[in-house]
Amino acid sequence: MSAENCENVYTQDGPAAREIASHIPYFPFKGIPRFYDIGGFLSKPKVFQRVVDIFAERYRHGVPIDAVAGLDARGFILGPPIALALGLPFIMIRKAGKMPNTITSAPYKTEYGTRAGMSIQKDAITKGSRVLVIDDLVATGGTLSAAIELVKALGGVVVECACVVELKMFINPSPESGLPNRSKLFENCGISDVPVWALISEEVAQVEAELPEGYVDDGEEH
Repeated sequence: MSAENCENVYTQDGPAAREIASHIPYFPFKGIPRFYDIGGFLSKPKVFQRVVDIFAERYRHGVPIDAVAGLDARGFILGPPIALALGLPFIMIRKAGKMPNTITSAPYKTEYGTRAGMSIQKDAITKGSRVLVIDDLVATGGTLSAAIELVKALGGVVVECACVVELKMFINPSPESGLPNRSKLFENCGISDVPVWALISEEVAQVEAELPEGYVDDGEEH
């Protein structure tokens, strides 16, 4: 695949993104009206493979990276096959208290509320390592900011954060909206230099799930 074709494939909301988005339904869940469920494409091996291939091609032809880090929990589904495709080690960034020999980030805020810090094993990253951070979705950027903090604390460099879906409404909303502002969060954390890329935005992720009779929002409290 030529470099030009690769770029076209992983353009946000491009033809490939739109096809994949058709397999990502949204549900009312955890008290929010649109919870995007990547289970829609995970259940379809060809579509799942397409996602992995697009991510792998982007970083195979892009900036050099030394490792792939995935965020608990859906980053653990997406990150390992991408890391294997690139022939790179995979690093787990988990909820606190789940692994030995760790450091933990400060608590952070998400669209669901405040969360305890994330953790990483102290020997997971060597100084100067260039790390790609993977998750399924970026909204307010709180979880990504915690991951970036951890990588930097171990002397690594986050070259990019990559997600399947991005909610662009949180990038730089007006103060009147009352929405969290991802750009200001990154600025306040001193991480504005870390780029965030996603294949799909909410502008094309428009598949409303068909709810079964008696559907109940049984997501965890937040």
